[in-house]
Amino acid sequence: MNSKESMYSWHLSLRVDRPVEGCNVRPHAYMYGKKLDDRDTTSNHSKVCREPPPNHEFSYRWFRGPSVEPCAYEGCPRRTSFSPHEWSKHALGGSGCSLQCVSTQSSLYKSTFCNASCFVKAWKTQYTVQSDVPQARSSTPNRRRTGSYVDDDDARSVGSSNSVRSGMSSNYNPPGTPREISVDGPNTPRVSDLSQGYSNEYGGGQSEEWVEISRDQLYVPNGDDVGRKLKLEAAAYSVESGELLMHRVVKTDLVLSRTPDPEKRNLVTAKSAAGGGARFRIVTYNILAEIYATQQQYPYADLWSLSWDFRFQNLIREIVDVGPDIICLQEVQADHYESHVYNAMHEAGFEGVYKQKTRQAMGMTGKVDGCALFWRRTKFHLIESYSIEFNELAQRQVTTVMGLNPRSEEGASILNKLSKDNVAQLVVLELAQQSMASRTNREPINQVCIANTHLYSNKDCPDVKLWQTLHLLQELETFVMARGTNLPLMICGDFNSTPESAVYDLLSRQAVHPGHPDVNIGDENGPNILPDVMSITHSHMLGSVYSSVLGEEPKFTNYTMQFKGVLDYIWFSTQNLRPLSAAPIPDESVLTRHGDALPSTQYSSDHIMQISDMQIVGGGAR
Repeated sequence: MNSKESMYSWHLSLRVDRPVEGCNVRPHAYMYGKKLDDRDTTSNHSKVCREPPPNHEFSYRWFRGPSVEPCAYEGCPRRTSFSPHEWSKHALGGSGCSLQCVSTQSSLYKSTFCNASCFVKAWKTQYTVQSDVPQARSSTPNRRRTGSYVDDDDARSVGSSNSVRSGMSSNYNPPGTPREISVDGPNTPRVSDLSQGYSNEYGGGQSEEWVEISRDQLYVPNGDDVGRKLKLEAAAYSVESGELLMHRVVKTDLVLSRTPDPEKRNLVTAKSAAGGGARFRIVTYNILAEIYATQQQYPYADLWSLSWDFRFQNLIREIVDVGPDIICLQEVQADHYESHVYNAMHEAGFEGVYKQKTRQAMGMTGKVDGCALFWRRTKFHLIESYSIEFNELAQRQVTTVMGLNPRSEEGASILNKLSKDNVAQLVVLELAQQSMASRTNREPINQVCIANTHLYSNKDCPDVKLWQTLHLLQELETFVMARGTNLPLMICGDFNSTPESAVYDLLSRQAVHPGHPDVNIGDENGPNILPDVMSITHSHMLGSVYSSVLGEEPKFTNYTMQFKGVLDYIWFSTQNLRPLSAAPIPDESVLTRHGDALPSTQYSSDHIMQISDMQIVGGGAR
C-alpha cells in the first residue's frame, strides 16, 4: 500500500432484533469508514476504497421464509407453540443455541433441535442407519447460535470476504435504488436489472421459497409470519449520485407469536363504611425506560425481550387491561412519550401530561426519562397542571433559605449533592359528572389533586431522598392550602425507599425519629443537607393504600436479581379519601414462571404495577 495514499475500509453493520407478532421490527443499519495503515486487515462485510464513505441512505426489502420444523424432538412444546414464553432463555434452559445432528449414521442426521435438552432426549430414540455419505469426523451436534448470520446470504453481501478490495460483485443483484436513477459502471448493475435478478433469487427458488413482503424500513410481523424466519436486505446508496455503495443480507430468528394477555389481577376489597362520593381507579407503574433496559443490567433476560418495541405492546396492554381512570407512570422516555405512549393512551381514551428529568439527554435527543400522568377523558377534566423540579428547589434552598453563594465552596457542594434532576408532577382533576349533595354526602367534593414523582435512586443517599420528600410535601402543603383545606390529595410514584426508611416514616407519621439512621449520616457522605430533625415534618394526614387495605405493605414492588423490595407507593389524604380495594402483588412463583426475575417475557418492567379503587369522602359524610 502506498504510504502517501490514504485508504479506507468501509463497513456495513446490520442487525435485527427477534421479530414478534404485532411488534415493530426495525433494522439497526450503520455504515462507517476506518482509515487503514499497513498493519490493518479487512474483515467480512468491508471493502477498501480511497475515500471515506460519502453521505448515504438505506433502502430495505423484507422477505418471509418457508415454513420450518423448529425442533425435531416430538415432545418439545415449541413444535406447536411460538409463544415468547416458550422461546425465552428461561424456557430453553439458558441456551440461546440451536443444534443440528451431523452424524451421518444416525436416524437424526440433519435434524435440528431448539436446545441441548431436546437433542439429548431425542438421541435416546435414535438408531443407526446405513449411509453412503462418508462418516463425519465427529458426531457432536453442530452448534449454531440462533440469530446468527446465515453464510449463504452474507457471502453475497458487498464487502464480504469475496469482495474485499473490489467493487460490487457482478454476480449479485441487490434491491432497487430508493430513487429512480441508474449509474453506469463496470461493477454496478443498472437499476432496471436489479428487481428481476432479485426476484429470481428469492421469488420461488428451487431450494427455498422466500416471498417479498415489504420495502418499508419498519416491518410489523403478522400471523402469517409466525413460525417462519424473515430475511432483510439493506442497501446503502450515495445520496449525491445514487450509486450502490454496499449491501448486506441477514436472516432473523423464527417469528414469535403475540405475547399472551396478562393474567388478571384480582382486587381485595377493604372493610369500609357506607356512603361517600365518586369512585375512581388509580394505578402507579415504573415502566423501565429503554435507556436502562440493558443486557448488562438484566443479563437473565433475552435481549429481544428488553427491546422497547416488544415491551411497549405488553406494557400498554397491561395498563389498559385493568381499566384505570388515573395513571401515574415513571421512567417514561421522552422520545417514547412523543412517538408511542401518548398516542396509544389517547387512542385508549386518556389525556395526559409529561415532565422529563432536568438533565441532558443520554446521547441522542429524547434519551432521558421522566414522569407521565394520564386521566380518562370521560371521567375527569384537567383544571390545573404544574411540575416540580427538585434542582430548582435546591437552588432556592441554597440561595434564599441558607443565604449562600451558589459559587462558593459550601454552596456548590450542597448544590452538587442535591441536584439529581428528579421531578414531580401535580394536577388537579375535576369529575366530568359531578356528584350531587345527598343525605349521606351533604358536601360532595368533585376535585382531586394527584402528585406523581420518581425520587433519586442511589441507595447510599437516603438523606437526598428524605430532602426531596420533605420539599415535595412542603410544596403540596402550599398548593393544597391555597385551594381550600378539603382538596383530596394522592401522591403516587417510585420513591426508591423501603418501608424501613425515613422517607416512609415522614410520609406515614408526619415526622422522623431523631435516632433514625437516615438522619444520622456521617461527614463522609458529604455536606449536611437536612434541617434539624424536629423540623422534618408536615401537616398532611396520609395513609398508604396497600397498608390500609391489605394490612401491610407488599413484600416487593421491584423484583430483580440484585434487589427485591418495596419502592413504590400510593398515598392518600385520609380525611377525604377512602381506599376501597387494592390488587395484591403476584407471588414469587407467578413472577418467576417465565423468567428468573423481572423483566421477563411476561412482565416487561422490573417493577410491578400497583392498582387501587378510591372513593372521595365528602366533608359532610358520616
